[in-house]
Amino acid sequence: MSFYRPPRIAASEITPEHCFFNRRSFLAAAAGGALAAAGTPALAEALKASKSQYTVDEALTPEKDVTSYNNFYEFGMGKGDPLANSEKFKPTPWTVKVDGLVGKPKEFGLEELLAMPLEERTYRMRCVEAWSMVIPWSGFPLAALLDKVEPLGDAKYVAFETVVRPEEMPGQSGYFQPLPWPYVEGLRLDEARHPLAILAVGVYGKTLPNQNGAPLRLVVPWKYGFKGIKSIVRITLTDKQPPATWNLSAPSEYGFYANVNPEVDHPRWSQASENRIGEGGFFGANRRPTLPFNGYGEEVAGLYAGMDLRANY
Repeated sequence: MSFYRPPRIAASEITPEHCFFNRRSFLAAAAGGALAAAGTPALAEALKASKSQYTVDEALTPEKDVTSYNNFYEFGMGKGDPLANSEKFKPTPWTVKVDGLVGKPKEFGLEELLAMPLEERTYRMRCVEAWSMVIPWSGFPLAALLDKVEPLGDAKYVAFETVVRPEEMPGQSGYFQPLPWPYVEGLRLDEARHPLAILAVGVYGKTLPNQNGAPLRLVVPWKYGFKGIKSIVRITLTDKQPPATWNLSAPSEYGFYANVNPEVDHPRWSQASENRIGEGGFFGANRRPTLPFNGYGEEVAGLYAGMDLRANY
């Protein structure tokens, strides 16, 4: 098994009341625009009430690598650019509009999203560039947010859109634009409602840093990392397959589904193996075999029964 579920909780394991109420202090700080200053220690306290329901039997990637080796083209194309260029980005205040084919469209404030049932989940993350990490995210199931807006019967897909702030995101300004903005992504509704799909608000028990997609990002661990859209401002339910930035930019290289598949190579490199960041070089003995669906096949393969995954990776 690639993850475990915890055994029955004994009375002696129940979190003390003072730890539970520390969560309320965290939410109050966020609502007042003080997330960056007060969120990190309070988020750690809030998560004490939630043991990881999902984990992997592999070493965590060092926090310094998770927070400094990123693809976030809104801040630049280099792996270190998001850390170097995101200092001016302001993740508070923040709202996320959820609309489209729903019974109760709504614009959620960040404080409402942080009031969702947060938990820590340790997932593998596999980049389409053939490197990987193991990351402890803090967040809540995407399905829990979708339930609040009551999807209509004809909704089949979920579209996501990131923020556009060229004055705060230097990769969105200047003569050369590597991608069209805003960055957009999409999932099928059944994928979005799968228990593994989460919206993350933190990492390593701390508030999500700007370079990792603050204040809210998508995490779908069985897919390549470019599906994990960052700094989300809009979620729309639709009856048509939504556009996805990398799929539109290079459809022959980046599929809409983007499920991790070691048998389907990228046109310019093999996907059969990967480099685990923090463990050594790309071409040495530390490369490891890539797992189908990034190791989550037992949980998600049924979503794609009858599909040709070689054509729809």
